[in-house]
Amino acid sequence: MIRSNWLYIAVMFAVSYTIRILPLTLIRKPIKNRFIQSFLYYVPYVTLAVMTFPAIVNATQSPAAGAVALVVGIAAAWFGASLFQVSVVCCAVVFVLELFLVH
Repeated sequence: MIRSNWLYIAVMFAVSYTIRILPLTLIRKPIKNRFIQSFLYYVPYVTLAVMTFPAIVNATQSPAAGAVALVVGIAAAWFGASLFQVSVVCCAVVFVLELFLVH
């Protein structure tokens, strides 16, 4: 069991290290391809979205309440609400919906 844990750690290290080092060693010139530039530009936003949106839905007792709060929050932000206002509206939506959905 202990030996396999060390093997897993070594494989994770090798994969993680390779993913980070290969681009630094293989790409020495500036990237001029517009498609690759735009792809690399949006990678951090997509990564953040992929980690955040499921957490928003699963953070509540009822995934439906989280999903509705997400939609309401997006709409509030779209119409110019501040970050504080969006968070208050989303918390209120989750609170009200969980009162009715969970009980």
